[in-house]
Amino acid sequence: KVMELESKVASLEEELQNAGRGKRATGAKSDGLPRAPEKLTLTGHRNPITRVTFHPSFSVVVSASEDASIKFWDADSGELERTLKGHTNIINDVAFDPSGNFLASCSADLTVKLWDMQSYECVKTLNGHDHNVSAVLFLPSGDYLLSCSRDKTIKMWETSTGFCVKTFSGHSEWVRQIAVSEDGKTLASCSNDQSVMVWNIDSGTPIAHLREHSHVVETVAIAPPSAAVAIAKSDILKHSLGHSGLSNGVGDVDPAVAAQALYVLSGGRDKSIRLWDVSSQVCIHVFMGHDNWVRSLLFHPRGTHIISASDDKSIRVWDIHTGRCVKKLENAHAHFVTCLSMHSQVPLLASGGVDQTVKIWECR
Repeated sequence: KVMELESKVASLEEELQNAGRGKRATGAKSDGLPRAPEKLTLTGHRNPITRVTFHPSFSVVVSASEDASIKFWDADSGELERTLKGHTNIINDVAFDPSGNFLASCSADLTVKLWDMQSYECVKTLNGHDHNVSAVLFLPSGDYLLSCSRDKTIKMWETSTGFCVKTFSGHSEWVRQIAVSEDGKTLASCSNDQSVMVWNIDSGTPIAHLREHSHVVETVAIAPPSAAVAIAKSDILKHSLGHSGLSNGVGDVDPAVAAQALYVLSGGRDKSIRLWDVSSQVCIHVFMGHDNWVRSLLFHPRGTHIISASDDKSIRVWDIHTGRCVKKLENAHAHFVTCLSMHSQVPLLASGGVDQTVKIWECR
């Protein structure tokens, strides 16, 4: 068993070292995309899975569920490590701080809870939202936490004290999900009001209001610098600029400049995925293909692809350069696929579904 694990560690380390290099020199093509069939199916929750997230450094996946529990699983063996209980209603989201020392959770019981990962105890309960709390995340510094709610607001909390230090108001309906840029300066949010808002976190003011979705916007993501560079070099941007008469600006792309650009991805009940250039507030591309609500989106760590999950039970992979769907995991779950998470260091994707299971997919 130990020998097996050691060889697996060696192969994963090799894969990690090659992760940034694109095509392998040996001719073996590794695109780091999820492959069917799933590596593991994790069962134990008694209600739909609402969110999955990987620990920032360990091979551990955490799931939240409508059964009001949080479960920790070994992402290599699939073993259930522990269950946390404390919320009195559906848990909508869980998120680690960058160090992995704290986990935040939020619930329809109107609270946000902070859990210490040494003792696995709840160390703070944050009260302040007036309705269902839909999503939670830490700023990259770990000093602050953001939450959004059906009360139409986004709140910023100081992690050390549990005090609410800022409230972002602007959406006219339930705020479904939030995302933060890697530099911690920008926040994106999506809502039942069919719009996406982008905010300056320091000032608490909106810098963009993006409205082209024709139904509830379920999910939002901000492009990391790697993806911003890929978008700047992509055919979809050239095509978009050509249409808007700005094509004279497209020539050689300076990666340092391109990495600074702000792009936001959104998906929702109109079955579309939209990529937005925040500075111009223009939708650059619409990724169409899902046959039902789009529930979760993420940028591949390499920046070359987008991965999406939908109520059509599929997980799809989209090429940023061409805007096309290049891979489809059909019937990834037996019911709606609600959430996705990708490990930052190990080539693994986790998905959760209404079928009450968490699945782990190898990316190679």
